[in-house]
Amino acid sequence: MTTVDAEVRAYATGPVGSVDRLIALHARAVPDQPAVIDAEACIIWADFDARIDRVAASLQRDGVAPRDTVAICALSRIDYVVVFIAAVRVGAAVAPLSPSSTPDQLLAMIVDSGASHLFVDAVVGAALVPVLGSLTVRVIGFDAEAPGASINGWLAPSGSRPTPVAVDPAAAFNIIYSSGTTGTPKGIVQSFAMRWPHNHLTDPPGHGRDAVMLLSTPLYSNTTLVALFPTLAGGGTVVLMPKFDARGFLELSAAHRATHAMLVPVQYRRLLAVPDFDAFDLTAYRMKFATSAPFAAELKAEVLRRWPGGLIEYYGMTEGGGSCALLAHEHPDKLHTVGKAMPGHDLRVIGPNGDFAPAGVAGEVVGRSGAMMTGYHNAPAKTAEAEWFSPAGDRYIRTGDIASVDADGFFTLIGRAKDMIISGGFNVYPVDIEAVLKDHPAVDEAAVIGVPSADWGETPVAFVTLRGAMEPEALRLWANAKLGKMQRISAVEVVEELPRSAIGKILKRELVERWRVASGC
Repeated sequence: MTTVDAEVRAYATGPVGSVDRLIALHARAVPDQPAVIDAEACIIWADFDARIDRVAASLQRDGVAPRDTVAICALSRIDYVVVFIAAVRVGAAVAPLSPSSTPDQLLAMIVDSGASHLFVDAVVGAALVPVLGSLTVRVIGFDAEAPGASINGWLAPSGSRPTPVAVDPAAAFNIIYSSGTTGTPKGIVQSFAMRWPHNHLTDPPGHGRDAVMLLSTPLYSNTTLVALFPTLAGGGTVVLMPKFDARGFLELSAAHRATHAMLVPVQYRRLLAVPDFDAFDLTAYRMKFATSAPFAAELKAEVLRRWPGGLIEYYGMTEGGGSCALLAHEHPDKLHTVGKAMPGHDLRVIGPNGDFAPAGVAGEVVGRSGAMMTGYHNAPAKTAEAEWFSPAGDRYIRTGDIASVDADGFFTLIGRAKDMIISGGFNVYPVDIEAVLKDHPAVDEAAVIGVPSADWGETPVAFVTLRGAMEPEALRLWANAKLGKMQRISAVEVVEELPRSAIGKILKRELVERWRVASGC
């Protein structure tokens, strides 16, 4: 073991630290190895760390100090990662924002975050034109066509380095704005103490210097960050896709000999549907990860059958709390579950009276661990709603998910509490109806919502995409013959595609609104 390797091990296994320190150490150890690759360029570790230093020095020159905030809104690129790490290096929090947000949403998030600087690309810059006059932040563009100062002109001279700052475990590392599938974006504050354990979550699958992580989900998503940071912390190579497309992903996998990938379930489905999927050389893969949305057991089985390497599904929230991991390649008989609580994570099911439910009994999932959000930014009431305290006074984070735990400790998700339909006084879970619909050979995907009913209070309505010809009414009758009386669907709507977030979550609020407008309710 080299002296630098010993420093890496000592720092990584020590008290709360920051990934930027590990990056500096890897830059000394493997200066000429690729650190980050995007659609336009490749940057080696020595240059990566040096550019981080220049951005960090520039931020400090502008007055950015620990506990300040820097915002980024752009598609994935090398400089996105550079700016993120540079802000962390000076003790500032990063607010990574979704480029698909409306100008008004972006303005609201920038103001809420308190950011002093906003880094944008040309596409986002153009979208921001209507609200640029309302921004008081310093805007810096990644592209020549972007508004504000050009990043290369703004940078401190080559060789500049920031004044070192000590890591404050309680300080915000990032503020991730997540509306999930409902409601207004909330700023989830993750501290340095919360983010630090994430650098070790996936060490066993081999996040070392020979790892090549292909990332096709956006960098504003925690889904991506929990794969990005462990790879950088381990000294591996990150390959960024600005925008996912199935064939392009497979081509990049083969070209870069990717060993790891983080994907959401809908991406796995689209990849396996590529007609010549099996012709691509994916033999370098050691491990693939999935999170953020329900992952059907049959799809997991197909991934294991057709794609080399292991498969790990993570279940958890950006807010933190407790997380599960399913090592699908080791537990082929548990593919219907999301796995067991990870080491150091206390994940429980609570009943309606706030008691811990026994095995096999459904209830809301709550969790606690060393990785828990500080709270929602500037929203103490929403923070309180997300918290649950045990009779012993221990703080847990509520997931809003309904699940049960089997005798082996594996969690099976039943549905979202907020999606639950109360029909005739009975609790109806959309996931059960969706599973029946997807059993029909003509159905590709299904999403069920509850709509108002004069007779029942609420009644289920299904939206489906088809892979074959099928009349909606015939599908409704077919499904209802297999469903219980209170589960029966009142209508089936065939759509070309289901609305999704950038990380693949079905946006049921959009389906509810579509139904409301169409029905005039």
